Amino acid sequence: MAYDSNNIFAKILRGEIPNDTVYEDERVLAFRDIQPQTPVHVLVIPKGEYESMDDFAENGSDAEIAAVFRAVASIARDHGVADSGYRLLANTGADAHQEVAHFHVHVFGGRRLGRMIRPARDDD
Repeated sequence: MAYDSNNIFAKILRGEIPNDTVYEDERVLAFRDIQPQTPVHVLVIPKGEYESMDDFAENGSDAEIAAVFRAVASIARDHGVADSGYRLLANTGADAHQEVAHFHVHVFGGRRLGRMIRPARDDD
């Protein structure tokens, strides 16, 4: 599958769609989620064209991979959740409900988050 350069994150990276940027460097952009699920809900995306975690791990440079995870840690510190705890989520593929085919990591925090995954049901 070829990368879709018209996905919403590609448009954000090109400046076609506004965002609430909280972190940016030459390899990474991070911004607040428009429908936050926790007090801290930030999306961290590489600036390169990667569809999923699998694609990013396989094709991203060591510098890009390191930059994403360093950005996550910086965001957690800057938003006051590094000590209390935070969660990372990177959905990959249809079964995980990946909604945008551009690799991204959600950073959740600012309250107790509860169980990581609920028991499976047939209607999920």
